[in-house]
Amino acid sequence: MKLNYKRTILVGFAFFLISAFWQAYDAIVPLILTNHFGLPQTVSGVVMSIDNVLAVFMLPIFGALSDKVSTRYGKRTPFIVIGTVAAVLTFITLTFIDGAQLGALVDAGIPEEYNAAKLAFDEISKSLSDAVAAGDATAKAALTAAEETFAAAKLALQEKALEITMANILPLVGFIAMLLLVLISMATFRSPAVALMPDVTVKPLRSKGNAIINLMGTAGGILVLVLGMIFATSKNIYMQYSWYVVAVCAIMLTGLGIFIFTVKEKKWADEMAADTVRLGLEDAPMPESESGSKRSLSRAELTSLLLILASVALWYVGYNSITSKYSVYATNILGFDYNFTLIVAQAAAVVAYIPVGIIASKIGRRKTILTGIVLLASAFFIGNFITPSTHPAVMYPVFALAGIGWATINVNSFPMVVELAKGGEVGKYTGYYYTASMAAQIIAPILSGALYDLIGMRYVFFAFGTAFVVFSFITMFFVKHGDAKPEAQGALESLAGADD
Repeated sequence: MKLNYKRTILVGFAFFLISAFWQAYDAIVPLILTNHFGLPQTVSGVVMSIDNVLAVFMLPIFGALSDKVSTRYGKRTPFIVIGTVAAVLTFITLTFIDGAQLGALVDAGIPEEYNAAKLAFDEISKSLSDAVAAGDATAKAALTAAEETFAAAKLALQEKALEITMANILPLVGFIAMLLLVLISMATFRSPAVALMPDVTVKPLRSKGNAIINLMGTAGGILVLVLGMIFATSKNIYMQYSWYVVAVCAIMLTGLGIFIFTVKEKKWADEMAADTVRLGLEDAPMPESESGSKRSLSRAELTSLLLILASVALWYVGYNSITSKYSVYATNILGFDYNFTLIVAQAAAVVAYIPVGIIASKIGRRKTILTGIVLLASAFFIGNFITPSTHPAVMYPVFALAGIGWATINVNSFPMVVELAKGGEVGKYTGYYYTASMAAQIIAPILSGALYDLIGMRYVFFAFGTAFVVFSFITMFFVKHGDAKPEAQGALESLAGADD
């Protein structure tokens, strides 16, 4: 048996375009909500959690619905095509609505005030750079005062933008309504896209297939990050994003076009079914003891399951609080280009997959996850000490460490959950895993946003993420079950990760 790599790569274009969309969405929507509409971080966090709320309800529905569909193009392809086209149209329309709000800010002179404040800060920072590098305490104090003045100016402009929003709330209402349509469009085909690779790949090869799919998704995300650097999305907080989004949508449609003209879902699914029979890979009949009532978990196993799920929720709260608002923090607080630091994190994660799999095969999943938690918490902790006067290059090794830590955790956590599944309950336990992760991603931006408003983003951003990742170490430390016996694996099997 050999995996058809070409076929898997072509199927992976569905993941490619999905990842491209979410990379752009997570980057610019928080900036629009905070800077253009002036929304507090708490409210912005609520809006940013909508996609996860929809996912909890819609992903199972459309996944099951696609199971029952039968067309000449297959079961999943119609959802992918229609959902992508709808998402592209609504995403572009979203930026036009934002343009109306931006016009009101321009009329009020807000971008001009921002540019003047930024120019003044840049001049002071440049004039003091040599003295600060030499350790001059007076220069450092002056630079700190300039940073605080610039931060206060940006906060005042955000409050002014909110006043404009409240004076004419129609653009915000239209933006939220269109945002819902964008998110619904994406939710209609995420599960069908996830199900397509197993549909056309025999069971023993699905780990390798999942590795290729994950890499295709990463490629889509990195491509959009590069696009963000080209359009300088982190340089001007009052920019019009329409052309950037058009470029992102062009990437999505290119991926969709390749998918439509190359993927033969029905033919490939039929071939997979025939290969399954030919190779004798049909599921064994369910034992009588499992066909009626499922064997319950022991008390120790149930405790471990709950601790694993608690760990998943905790590290997702910490991680998502960073990723969902990093574009805002990097742009508004640090004055960094967020695009390249995220590219570094993703590249480091990709490089880490194979070594992580090898390590887990030698020492076990639990110990590997605990190591990953230490790496991720360390990266976030270091982030607390990065200021606007820190050179942006310092952020690169920090995010590389975070990418490696997250890959180490993510590759091994899902298998620990399904390892505890009994009989034919793998799907049920998969639901447990995604319920924990999605619920955490609903809570994270809301809870962290409230603390940003209460205490200040500069002082809470990395501290919040660090704390919750550390909490996950405590719960994972006491897990006793769900770790398969370490054994040697092939490189690609190790790479396959959490979604197999």
